[in-house]
Amino acid sequence: MERVNTNPHILHYNIKPNGNFPNNDLPVIVYTKALQLPRQKNKAADIAQKIFLRNDWGNTWRNGIYDFHHYHSNTHECMAVCMGNADVILGGPGGKKINLESGDVIILPCGVGHKCLSCSDDFLCVGVYPQARDYDMNYGTAEELEAAIEKIKTIPLPKKDPLFGDEGFLKMYWKD
Repeated sequence: MERVNTNPHILHYNIKPNGNFPNNDLPVIVYTKALQLPRQKNKAADIAQKIFLRNDWGNTWRNGIYDFHHYHSNTHECMAVCMGNADVILGGPGGKKINLESGDVIILPCGVGHKCLSCSDDFLCVGVYPQARDYDMNYGTAEELEAAIEKIKTIPLPKKDPLFGDEGFLKMYWKD
């Protein structure tokens, strides 16, 4: 059974710089109900990881989303909600609040702040990075901002969409 909804509803959010959170000119993309996953946590996570890996997104992890504002200045990030739901804020304090549910996939450009505000007890997501890049941690402090902005400028666009590979929607939304 193919687990990817090839015609998901796509939400996109432009997140402007916010204090010490650089955010990015590239939009955050959410593919809603993009994955049809079983109700077993580990099986759902395995499926999501396999789909991402075949599209050259790796360095995978399974967990929740940190409950503090943070961002990555050296890589983009993608997360698939495998179980449960979460309310997330994008862009730092006072940013855009969104809800993510099982089957949703969110793609965060480097520099975009994110934090879990609340989640269901069963919440689990899988995170990945293009070309299995390592990620750094930035917390929205004044001391890290200038170096983070310079680093973000050097990060290439992903070679493939994490769900749809070469033919993905990502290339429609993220352009040089």
